[in-house]
Amino acid sequence: MATNASTRSQALLFAQNFLKHPRMIGSLIPSSRRLIDRILSKVDWSRARVIVEYGPGVGTITREILGRMRPDAMLLAIEMNEDFAEYLKHNLRDPRLRVVRGSAADARELLLGFGFEAADYVISGIPYTTMPDHVREQILVATRNLLAPGGSFLVYQFTRSVLPHLESTFDRVHRDFEPLNILPAQLFDCRGDEPLLTVPDSQCD
Repeated sequence: MATNASTRSQALLFAQNFLKHPRMIGSLIPSSRRLIDRILSKVDWSRARVIVEYGPGVGTITREILGRMRPDAMLLAIEMNEDFAEYLKHNLRDPRLRVVRGSAADARELLLGFGFEAADYVISGIPYTTMPDHVREQILVATRNLLAPGGSFLVYQFTRSVLPHLESTFDRVHRDFEPLNILPAQLFDCRGDEPLLTVPDSQCD
């Protein structure tokens, strides 16, 4: 559990990077306990052996994932921000955690680098509405192809703008909402029956 001093350090690092890179970070304030619990309630921890997290930031959700994971599970945290990646490497010492600096669009290649071909769950709070369209679509298609049979892509956002893109990429998208967060959050549980090898025609217009 984080101490008060480490919590303040996390909040300061998070705020500093939000001010430097506001389009890369969804919110000035890390996720609330209510939001974290609602997201992670979607995970079947008894079967989750490989989990991928996009944009872990200062590890607010990462810590909770590690606290609930099986002893033999693996968590790959993919972070583009160098400050956050270095912070996680030095402050979250868990043999089940792998932190890499890179893009979610390369998640499959990054996961293969650790000897795994698919993920049971992918958890993501990166801001899809502020990234270029082609990057968003690359990430969504790559994520569907990354999921193992029965796998789930758990997304939390502060608007519903990404919903049409999720619905055109995944076969089933279940919506949820958490009002007790700053900002109130939209949650999406996305599943696909088969890998999607190309970007859907509707996304190429």
